[in-house]
Amino acid sequence: MNRPDFYRFHQGPRVLPFAPGEYDARLAILRKSMDEAGLSACLFTSMHNIAYYSGFLYCAFGRPYGLVVTHDASVTISAGIDAAQPWRRCHGDNITYTDWQRNNYWRAIREVTGQGAALGFEADHMTLAQHALMTEFLAPIRTHDIAPATMRQRMHKSAAEIALIRQGAAVADVGGYAIREAIREGAREIDVAMAGRDAMELEIAERFPDAEYRDTWVWFQSGINTDGAHNPVTARKLERGDILSLNTFPMISGYYTALERTLFVGDVDAASRAIWEANVAAHEYGMSLLKPGASCAEVTEAINAFFAERDLLQYRTFGYGHSFGVLSHYYGREAGLELREDIDTVLEPGMVISMEPMLTIPEGQPGAGGYREHDILVITEDGAEDITGYPYGPDFNTVG
Repeated sequence: MNRPDFYRFHQGPRVLPFAPGEYDARLAILRKSMDEAGLSACLFTSMHNIAYYSGFLYCAFGRPYGLVVTHDASVTISAGIDAAQPWRRCHGDNITYTDWQRNNYWRAIREVTGQGAALGFEADHMTLAQHALMTEFLAPIRTHDIAPATMRQRMHKSAAEIALIRQGAAVADVGGYAIREAIREGAREIDVAMAGRDAMELEIAERFPDAEYRDTWVWFQSGINTDGAHNPVTARKLERGDILSLNTFPMISGYYTALERTLFVGDVDAASRAIWEANVAAHEYGMSLLKPGASCAEVTEAINAFFAERDLLQYRTFGYGHSFGVLSHYYGREAGLELREDIDTVLEPGMVISMEPMLTIPEGQPGAGGYREHDILVITEDGAEDITGYPYGPDFNTVG
């Protein structure tokens, strides 16, 4: 029996999140970066960059995946376990590697790059073990970390990306309303979270009937569980007077959006309401600062001063916002577009960023709990457009 190291298995209609021209435009910008760095090929291994340049979002399950881009080719490299699905969901060519011999993944990549290439790779993603295999199999004449250039490219959204992100923000709102309807004394966090997740998945299927559905989730937190932004869902039962944190995260073809809101069950005490309203005021102030020409650090320092004037800055838990696009809680991040003191990136039209101040008041103090509001904004020529619709604040979000 002939057991090849790799082969091409192409069947079925191709379905992508964007038109082929969108991927061609992204690859053209990438190839310009390759020219500037003197590269003949790039190897991408991360989920976010492979999805960004090809449309294919892989499921690793212990197997390596890749995308090789040269000046005249774009080829995804996928494992045999996935058959032709990667080809149906990618722009460009696809090669399937087999597991009949160890390191056929690298032999498939070598088929495209050859040996001795000037090679770009993602230094922030590739492991030391895989880097050693890259050197052994590809013997590049030199290597270059292409990850920073790709991150800068991803921070500037195309019209097609912004249209998809708008849809995602609307789906997040749908999840938010479903969660609000499910909140009642005695309900478990997991039950409320499932109501939001189910509503979003059904909405995504309605809006995107040809998509693949995966990774949409909800973090719904109550009481002490609100202290951290990323605390998982539990089976804790809601009690009257509980502080709640609603967090809906629809995923559409690798594109992440979010809605985050503070709520209370039944009623809110005076101390909690004062902190909540202060955080809402910071949220509104922060959104007013998001405009072309403002730097991430400048926005951050202004909100810091706002909280400091109210003796609340010591309760801030993280930066005030981040970029949106091809990213997720387990892959991807455009760290160059975060609202933090150490980020000097200047906002430009076409960027998409959140405003999400959070205060965590420790247990035992008046108003204890985590307070967070989160809207998504598209930077325009003269300001920013808020594309989140679900209301924030005590009037709407004191529930039951």
